[in-house]
Amino acid sequence: MLASYALIVRRSAAVTAAVAAVMVAVSAAVAGGKGVLGALLGTALVAVFFAISVLAVSAAARVSAQAMMITAIGTYVVKILVLMFFLSRYSSTTAFSPRMFGLTALACILAWTFSQVAWSMRLRVQYVEPEGKR
Repeated sequence: MLASYALIVRRSAAVTAAVAAVMVAVSAAVAGGKGVLGALLGTALVAVFFAISVLAVSAAARVSAQAMMITAIGTYVVKILVLMFFLSRYSSTTAFSPRMFGLTALACILAWTFSQVAWSMRLRVQYVEPEGKR
C-alpha cells in the first residue's frame, strides 16, 4: 500500500507544481512582483501542508488503517484552521498580494486533491488486505 501511495504522491506533486507555475505566471501578469510573492508564499504554504500530511499519514499507516484515517482527518482539520489563520492574519498586508496568495493556495489545494483522487482511481490497489500479509 505504501509503495502505491508514494506513486500517487509523486504524480500529485507534479500536477500541483505545474498548477503552481501557471499561478505564478498569472499572478505576475495580474499583480506584478507582489503577486508573484503572494503566489510563491501560497505555493510554499500548500507544499509544507501536504508534506506534513504525507509524512504523518505514512507513519500512521505503518501502525494501522484506523490510525492512518484518524491522522488524515486530524491533519486535514489542522490545515484548514491554519489556512484560515493565515488568510485572516495577512488579508490586509501590503508586503505581497493577499488575493494572489489565496487564489494560488486554493488552486494548488484543488490540484493536489483532484490529482490524488484521479491517480488513486487509476491504480489497482487492494483495499482489503489478505490475511497473513502483514
